[in-house]
Amino acid sequence: MAITAATKLSDFSGLLSPEQSRPIFEMAARVSAVQSLVQQVPLGASGVAVPVVTGKITAGWVAETDAKPASNGTMTLKTLEPKKVAAIAVVSAEVLRANPGGYVDLIRPQMAEAFAIAFDRAVLRDEGPDGTPGAGPFTGVISDTTKNVELGSSENVYLDVVEALEQLVGDGKKLRGFVLDDRMEPLFLGVVDSNKRPIFIDSPLDETTAAMFAANQASPARPGKLIGRPAYFADAVGNIAGTELGYAGDWSQCAWGVVGGIRYSVSTEATVTINGALVSLFENNLVAILGEAEYGWACADTSAFVAFTDLASGS
Repeated sequence: MAITAATKLSDFSGLLSPEQSRPIFEMAARVSAVQSLVQQVPLGASGVAVPVVTGKITAGWVAETDAKPASNGTMTLKTLEPKKVAAIAVVSAEVLRANPGGYVDLIRPQMAEAFAIAFDRAVLRDEGPDGTPGAGPFTGVISDTTKNVELGSSENVYLDVVEALEQLVGDGKKLRGFVLDDRMEPLFLGVVDSNKRPIFIDSPLDETTAAMFAANQASPARPGKLIGRPAYFADAVGNIAGTELGYAGDWSQCAWGVVGGIRYSVSTEATVTINGALVSLFENNLVAILGEAEYGWACADTSAFVAFTDLASGS
């Protein structure tokens, strides 16, 4: 058979099966503070509608011969529409040749972290992956809430957390967990309640997450308990300016999903921006691997959350 064209890496572009892409999404879920708390639902390419309870059946005491009370539950639908996120990894051709059949393993942790950071910034504050305000793809983001607590406004951080709880329960909401920026961790370490008990207790990482952290493959969300509720510290939870540093509330009001596969393409001929300048892959013997995934997000009630803001920033 005559050769009509040289075989290129781009000839192997295609779709990773759900089984092959699952490890990447599992890593992203470990890195993402939001995905650690929010329920995941199956998501197809055309989206999915998730039922949300808006009213519950009530009961009543009945005296002899009195009519029994009647009530009904009510529900509405929230739609998760897939939105695409992408990341490009660049490696040398020599590295790629050393493991041609398993190159995904070389970029898995970095791609997982990139997806997780992009997701958290989008669903928490409608930010782009680089922190650009208003560049997220989703509606109904957590920062839409009008509730906030200024850290440092009380004499003790513990009282700030109690104020967040008071704002929620005062509005008939639940406090089921926290997502907190890494910059908040020093504020909570050593803080005690009125009985001199630590308000934050960290939890040991599971074996897989601990291995990621130890190998410096990615920065997974670190779990713990804050006033008895699940809490996760992670990168990119707060905004770049540091005016918002975390969120507390009822994460059962939200749902996320991901379409099953990752679309990828490989190129040795394109140009890629590296360190602010366009670099020729061909000229520098580099290989670019582009990964794309589709996430969906919905939040039924953003008023079920409180934002923690930094008093020192003047927010």
